[in-house]
Amino acid sequence: MITRRSVLAMLTASTAVSPGWVHASAGAEESLLDTAKALAARPYVPPSRDLPPPFAGLDYNAYRGIRPKAGQAAMLPQGDGFAVDFLPPGLYFPDPVAIERTLAGTTQDLAFSPSLFTFEPRYFDDIPATSPAGGFSGFRLRHPLNTPDVMDEVAVFQGASYFRAIGRAMSYGLSARAVALGTGGPTPEEFPRFTRFRLHEGQGDRIRVEAVIDSPSLAGYADMTLIPGTGTVMDIAITLFPRVEISDIGIAPLTSMYLKGPMHAAVSDDFRPRVHDSDVLVIENGAGEQLWRPIGNPARVETSAFADHNPARFGLFQTARAYEDFEDTEAQYQNRPSASVAPMGDWGAGAVILVEIPTGTEFLDNIVAFWRPEAPLQAGGQYSYRYRLTWTKSDPQLSVPAKILQSRSGREHDRPGSRRFVVDVSTLPNGVTPDLSVSGTPAEAVFGLSHFALPDGRGSRVTFLFAPEEAEAAELRLVLRDTDGQPASPVWLHRWTRKRDGGV
Repeated sequence: MITRRSVLAMLTASTAVSPGWVHASAGAEESLLDTAKALAARPYVPPSRDLPPPFAGLDYNAYRGIRPKAGQAAMLPQGDGFAVDFLPPGLYFPDPVAIERTLAGTTQDLAFSPSLFTFEPRYFDDIPATSPAGGFSGFRLRHPLNTPDVMDEVAVFQGASYFRAIGRAMSYGLSARAVALGTGGPTPEEFPRFTRFRLHEGQGDRIRVEAVIDSPSLAGYADMTLIPGTGTVMDIAITLFPRVEISDIGIAPLTSMYLKGPMHAAVSDDFRPRVHDSDVLVIENGAGEQLWRPIGNPARVETSAFADHNPARFGLFQTARAYEDFEDTEAQYQNRPSASVAPMGDWGAGAVILVEIPTGTEFLDNIVAFWRPEAPLQAGGQYSYRYRLTWTKSDPQLSVPAKILQSRSGREHDRPGSRRFVVDVSTLPNGVTPDLSVSGTPAEAVFGLSHFALPDGRGSRVTFLFAPEEAEAAELRLVLRDTDGQPASPVWLHRWTRKRDGGV
């Protein structure tokens, strides 16, 4: 068990400069924003991905057998309330990153060495004393998240520009990125990567992380303040300097996994009723609409765009929170966090983009959601976006009276060529009317709309049939309206495709 007492002991023991650490003199720090701007003015230089022994050619188990040593590369105190672990290269993480620690007015850099890690003997023979051109692949932050005396993991920054975090009583699930390029497009996706981090001294309940970003198409700068808690909050400012014109940018991208669920359970022959890190995209748009879009596992890549101007919020949510929803004693999907992006300032015109990618396994992320500005980013320009990213187990907390409890669909066996949809909502006031529409197929394709109370006070159910006939795709839209015609529920959306749903 890693406790705060053990961290304090390490801090006392490390007041002298340890071998491998370089302490820069106190004074004004180099601006990483200026570093990123200068980087963008130069041609892109790709990293060398030829890892040295013992980090080359590792499989999953061997990589997991490398662990940073406490007091040398792990459990290093990072100010009040925080500690940091440095992570080894290898497997999916070949690119080295520079990591600086700012403590007591000085900047510290740790020289990379295999001696900072332990290696599981069954996977490794001789361990060289040095690794030329080797480097750390990222880091994890620790904080007394669940109990005052235990330093739990709270965030990990590793791989391209990926990072993820958790709040109290959560397990890791979906990830975020600093920026996405070409996601879901016709050409291979480009993955900008963090090349340099600066960790500032923790201040009780928060810690600041700065980073430089680089890729062939852009350079960038990220300024992130992490505030762990019941729901962990990250206040983020991203500044981008394009080297070329970019029309397929993704701002505040979230990356998740959806294999199966009650909207289409036949995707995977699996004993578990659900397998996913997230099951719905929630959007509060600039027009005041509250959109609820269940996500899925399609047969081909599906990209949906929700046009908007200055969105209030968007996020990928895990709405199923009971063990019985998943029946998975190991993965504990019910404890995976949701992630919600709340833009700050003027984001202008654009669209929230949802990309759904086919997958046959739960071990690959196949869902991405992000903001895409309407106007392309111009080469030589400077573009800034600020937002609050919250990792939470709370429901989406929409302001409409009725919550959507679940969505289900399946073939209507008594009506060949038809599919039944079921949307359960919390109890509604009298006089509420379902408003259902469809695009991409004649209006008559939806029929049999009904609305009734569920037993034992479980809420209300809206159900209808959909018969697409010759259509290849259709967009379904359902909202419950009160007696004044105002929305009494989120706007429920679903994209049906013949390819995914096998004809119905």
